[in-house]
Amino acid sequence: MEPTLLCVLLLLNTHINSGHCEDDDALPTASVKIVTPQGLLYPGETVTLQCDISDNTDWTYRWFRNNEELLIKTRKNTLSLPDQAGQYSCVGRRRGRPQMSNHSFSLPIIVTALPKTTLTVRPNLAYTGETVTLMCSVGSDSRWNYQWYKDRNYNVVSQSVRHTITGDTLTISTAAESDQGLYWCEGNRVSRPTSSQPSDPVTLTVKALPKTTLTVRPNLAYTGETVTLMCSVGSDRRWNYQWYKDRNYNVVSQSVRHTITGDTLTISTAAESDQGLYWCEGNRVSRPTSSQPGDPVTLTVKDYQPKTTLTSDRESIFTGDSVTLSCTVESPGWKFYWYRHRPDSTPVTTTSGYSYTLSWVRVSDGGQYWCRAGRGDPVYYTLYSDPVQINITERPVAVLTLQPNWTQIFSGETVTMRCDIQGGGDTDWNYRWYKNSPVVISFNTKPEYRISPVYWYNSGSYTCEGVKGNKFSKTSEAVKLTVSDQPQPVLSISPQWLNAGDSVSLSCEVDKTSTGWRFSWYRTVPYRAGLPSLSDKSYSLQPLSDNVTSEDSYTLIPAGPTHTGGYVCRAGRGDPVYDTLYSEPQFLWSGDLQPSVSLTVNPNPTQHFTSKSLSLSCELKGNSTGWRLMSYRERRVKSGCVSNWGSITESTCTITSLDTWYSGVFWCESGSGEYSNAVNITVNVPPGSVVSISLTRLLCGLLVMSPFLLVSIVLTVKCCRARGLCSTVKSPQDQIPCDVIEQNESLV
Repeated sequence: MEPTLLCVLLLLNTHINSGHCEDDDALPTASVKIVTPQGLLYPGETVTLQCDISDNTDWTYRWFRNNEELLIKTRKNTLSLPDQAGQYSCVGRRRGRPQMSNHSFSLPIIVTALPKTTLTVRPNLAYTGETVTLMCSVGSDSRWNYQWYKDRNYNVVSQSVRHTITGDTLTISTAAESDQGLYWCEGNRVSRPTSSQPSDPVTLTVKALPKTTLTVRPNLAYTGETVTLMCSVGSDRRWNYQWYKDRNYNVVSQSVRHTITGDTLTISTAAESDQGLYWCEGNRVSRPTSSQPGDPVTLTVKDYQPKTTLTSDRESIFTGDSVTLSCTVESPGWKFYWYRHRPDSTPVTTTSGYSYTLSWVRVSDGGQYWCRAGRGDPVYYTLYSDPVQINITERPVAVLTLQPNWTQIFSGETVTMRCDIQGGGDTDWNYRWYKNSPVVISFNTKPEYRISPVYWYNSGSYTCEGVKGNKFSKTSEAVKLTVSDQPQPVLSISPQWLNAGDSVSLSCEVDKTSTGWRFSWYRTVPYRAGLPSLSDKSYSLQPLSDNVTSEDSYTLIPAGPTHTGGYVCRAGRGDPVYDTLYSEPQFLWSGDLQPSVSLTVNPNPTQHFTSKSLSLSCELKGNSTGWRLMSYRERRVKSGCVSNWGSITESTCTITSLDTWYSGVFWCESGSGEYSNAVNITVNVPPGSVVSISLTRLLCGLLVMSPFLLVSIVLTVKCCRARGLCSTVKSPQDQIPCDVIEQNESLV
C-alpha cells in the first residue's frame, strides 16, 4: 500500500476512535440532600443526608465535611450524623466502569441554638411569711411546659403545701429562710425544638422580719410611779405599734392611765394590776409590712414606797480630809438628793450616782446628813434615809524635836528625833518619818527615831507625821540636821609664862555654835603605852585633879615649878558620852631654874640675830636621865635638836646660823616627866641688813600658800621699780632692793 494512503487511513482511524472514547468516559455526578429533619436543625438532633448518583449502581459512598473525608464508607446512600455544622459533600466509587463519580456540590448544615428561658423572681428580696412568685418563659410561645430547679445540685422543686406550680409560674407562699437560694428553670414540649436552654440562675434572698425591741423604765416600779414602755424596730421611725400584755395576747388600749403616743406606752400612777409580761409588734405600709414580736419584758409593781440607806466610809475625820457618803436603794435608775442638818431643807446637792464626796472638809461641814432618791417625770421620791453623823475636828499637828537639841551635831554622836502629835486626842498613833521629803525612811509605832552613830550622810531636812488608820496628822515643820566632822577643841593658857604667886587659867573652846559640853583637863607626860595619849604618841596624858568640869575653863594654883609643862583638854557630851578629839598641847613655862636640870644658852644676850651661832645645853643635876631638848616654835611643839642645825655634842645643841624661824621657847624634859627652866629666844634681822634670804623664804611660802598672791606682789614690785619708787624707802632696814626681787621672780 502506498505510504501516503496508509497515513490517511491511520489518521482517520484515530479520529474515529477518539470520538467514541469521549462518549464512553463521561463520569456521573453525585448530589447531596437532607432527608431529615425538615426545617431547622437544633442541638442534640440527628441529621440524615442522602447522596444520589443517577447512573449505574453498586456504588460505595464516601463523605466529606469541610473538604476533609470522614472515616465512613457505606454501600448505602444515606448517612445519619449528630448535630455537627459544616459543609458536607459526597462521591461514589465502584469496581466497574465508570469507577467513580464526580464530587457533589457542598451542602451547608447549620445548627440553630435552642431557645433560652427567662426567669423572673418577684420579690427577689423577700421577708419570712411573704409570697414569692417565680415566672419562666421561652419567648412569646406559651406551648411550653417548665421544670424548676434550686441550688447547684439540680434539686428539682416539686409541688408541695407551700410550693404551687401553675403553667409557667412557681408560687412560694409563706416564704421561709430555707427557701433562700439560686433558682433556674427549663422548658420542654412535643414539637421541635422539644427543649430549651436553662435560664440564668436568679438568687432569692429571704430575710427574717425585723424584730421589735421593748424597753421598760423602770421594770421594777412602785405603786403610784410612772412607767414608760418604748417599742422600736431598728432606727426606722415609720412604724405603728401594737401593745400586748400577758401570754393570752391581751391588747393594751388607750385608757385613763394608759397613754399611747407613737412608739411609747405610758402607764401613769402604776398599780399592782399593771404587773405582768409586755411585748409589742410593728406594722407599716411599705415592705416589710410587719415585724416579729419582741421578746417579752416583765414589769414588776411593788405596793410600797422604797427607803434609801445612807452610809459613810468614815464618820470621824480631820479638816482637809475627804469623806464619801453612799445612798443605796433596791432598784436602779435613780437620782440622789443630799441633805444636811434637816431632811426637809433644800438639798445640798443632787447627783446621778449613788455617792457624794466631801473634799477638803472644814469643821463647819460636820453634822447630820440624809439622802433620798427620785426618778421619772413627774419625779417619784423614795422615803428619806436615816441620818448619819459626820464629826470633823481640826487636824492634829506633828511637832518634831531633836534630842539632844543642839544646833551642831558631830559625826559619831547619837541623835534621837521625837514626833509629838498635838491635838491628836488619844495616843494610838503610828509615825512616819521623812528625810528630804517625800522620801519615807521609817514607819513605826514609837514616837522616836534614833540614829546612832550619826555620820555626814545623815545630814538633811527631817519631818514626821502621825498615822492612825486612814487618818493623818499635819506634817511637822522641817528640822535641819547638819553633821560635822569630829571637832578638836582649842586650848589657850593665860598667862603662858609663870610668875611666882600667879594663878593660871586654862580655856578650852569647841565649835562656837555647839553647846552641852563637859570638859576634861590633862597634863602631858612622856609617852607610855596603856595611858591616854595624843594621836602622834608624842605625849601621854595625866588627868588633873577634879579634871572634869562643866565650865570651859580651869584654874591652876601654882604650887611650885612643877606646873611647868604641857596641858591638853577634851570635851564630851550626851549619853552615852561623845568625846571630841584631844586639843593640841599648850605649854606653861617657868623661867626659874629647876633642881634636876637647867637650860643654858650661849651666848645669852637679850637679843639674837640671824646668821649668828647659838648653843643650848641641858645641864643635868642629880640622877635624872633621858633628857631631850624641846621647843615650841611656829605654834607647834617640836622635839629634839635637828642635825642640819649645826652640831650635837652630848647634851649641847649648836645652831651654826640662826634664822628668824628659830624664834620660840626652848626647854629640856626628862623621860620621867621633869622639866627644866624655859628660855624664850627671839631671832631678829640685824639693823641695816638686806633680807634677801628672808625674802626668798617669804616668796617660797607665798608660792605654796597662794600663787596668785605671789604673782600680785611681783607685779606690784615691777610697777614700783618702773616708776622709781623702790628707792623711796626711808630706813635702811625697811628698804628691799629691787634686784633682790628680780632674783626671786623665778620662784613664781
